[in-house]
Amino acid sequence: MSKSANTVIFYFLLVWLAINLVQSAFSELHYDEAYYWVYSRFLDWGYYDHPPMVALFIKVGTLLTQSPLGTRVLSVISNVIAVLMLWKIAKNYADNARLFVLLYSSMLILHVYSFITTPDTPLFFFTVLFYYVLRRYLSDDRPKYAVLLALVIACMLYSKYHALLIILFTVLGHWKLLKRPSFWLIAALAIVFFLPHILWQVNNDFPSLFYHLLDRTSQVYRFSFISDFILGQLLIVGPLTGVFLYYYVYKQKTTDTFLRILKFNCFGFLLFFLLSAFNSRVQAHWTLLAFIPFFILAYTYLAGMPALPPWFRRLSYANIALILLVRVLLIVPVPALSTIKGLKQFWGKEQFAEQLHRIVGDDRLIMDNGFQDISYYNFMNNTVKGLSYNTRHYRKTQYDYWPIEDSTRNRGAYFASFGRLNVDKQDSLDTERGRLYFAYIDSVRTYQKVTIAVKGVKEQAAAGERQAVTLEIYNPYGDTISFSNEQQKWACFIEYGFIKHFFEHVDYNAINGDYHQLRIAPGESASLATHIRMPDVPGDYALVFSIRTAPFAGSRNSKKIPVTITTTN
Repeated sequence: MSKSANTVIFYFLLVWLAINLVQSAFSELHYDEAYYWVYSRFLDWGYYDHPPMVALFIKVGTLLTQSPLGTRVLSVISNVIAVLMLWKIAKNYADNARLFVLLYSSMLILHVYSFITTPDTPLFFFTVLFYYVLRRYLSDDRPKYAVLLALVIACMLYSKYHALLIILFTVLGHWKLLKRPSFWLIAALAIVFFLPHILWQVNNDFPSLFYHLLDRTSQVYRFSFISDFILGQLLIVGPLTGVFLYYYVYKQKTTDTFLRILKFNCFGFLLFFLLSAFNSRVQAHWTLLAFIPFFILAYTYLAGMPALPPWFRRLSYANIALILLVRVLLIVPVPALSTIKGLKQFWGKEQFAEQLHRIVGDDRLIMDNGFQDISYYNFMNNTVKGLSYNTRHYRKTQYDYWPIEDSTRNRGAYFASFGRLNVDKQDSLDTERGRLYFAYIDSVRTYQKVTIAVKGVKEQAAAGERQAVTLEIYNPYGDTISFSNEQQKWACFIEYGFIKHFFEHVDYNAINGDYHQLRIAPGESASLATHIRMPDVPGDYALVFSIRTAPFAGSRNSKKIPVTITTTN
């Protein structure tokens, strides 16, 4: 590498570090970042939505300062290191630091994960490290590289499950890896390193598997899933240069094994999520890992040109200007742009949390349907007294596993919702998010963690058919639970309903049987025989059992049980 190239990269990384530190300090956290901040208050080997690396990143940063900067500082530092490693990979094909800086600065997706902290952030860092070590391993099959690769792969998996695709496409790109004894050493060691998370999944009945494979795909299909995906992939590369960069990446020849692996990973990722978009909505950033090899391939192709086309250079500069404008807007809100979803998620949450805290004070707070607002409330007030009550019309989140509900049950707490509450006396508050209703619940009665296993449900049944089933109700709490409504202010009911799609609101029916006499000791289960009635309309449904206690809408206490309803005999 020439001295001038070394100087260019050094100053670029210095400026990149400064910009991202300022952005981290003065931009409000995204809702997801606040949720992952709560992760860091309950360090564990796994979480409902994701593996634990993001929680560790935040925990380390917030040891320095409890602020947005602390939440993001490790992400900023790791990103600078990742860019340096990316340069060390790219310069093996072309020593053009100015092109490297121009191209990297003009790609929108690479800006996004330079400062925010989500599972994608450590995943980006460890994936770049994976490619850095992999390139050496391909030409030098020594045990030290095998062990290092195994460790890096484990860290990728601890960041996000998408890492499995990297491993798959890498092997497809160079299947002769399977012939190396050291490859199987890498696989064995990576599994050993990842074993604590696997055991966490086993001990918690594989919640992440259930969520990612079933819950996230239960949506009514729309053609916009495809069109939004394609448009999104163009925009996140660069709104002005995206089409051209895709062409350059496609045209870049795979002159060695490493470049072939990069191309398999790039287009393999994009194809995988394009096919996924035929089933459900795919968020644009899920393809982040495609753009590490994408960047290297685009850089290699452009560096091989006799000269960079002036029109492409001008478009790249315009891209950079647009991206910098957006980054400024994340810090300085403009009311006229408040309808843009990508921007407004960084505005106004601090004021909302402060308004709510003035009402709640040091009391506990429950909000329904969503981890976003309650997580930001927890972050802003440096507390874990805020609980998300996930109803049967929503989905489970990590709040269904944390001990926050355990410490809230049978105690007083405020309940807040953007819909009117099912209580006699309630107040309201006008916020930027809309009118918020709230009331003080003197003794919270919830059974969010109680699980109901169901036996006897037929996979196929006639419309309107009655079926005898047995419920196994398990009490995970440290106290005896009772479903009696005698001398209880808040009545309790066990109900069931049939849903077709994610977030669908349907009517629930109370089960038959004298379950109000049930008392279940801590860690014990009770059986309950009852009858349920199948839907009148034929189709594919999911049967869900719910425990509803006023004034809440009812939690989702069973898994979704698939049932096919046929016409009446």
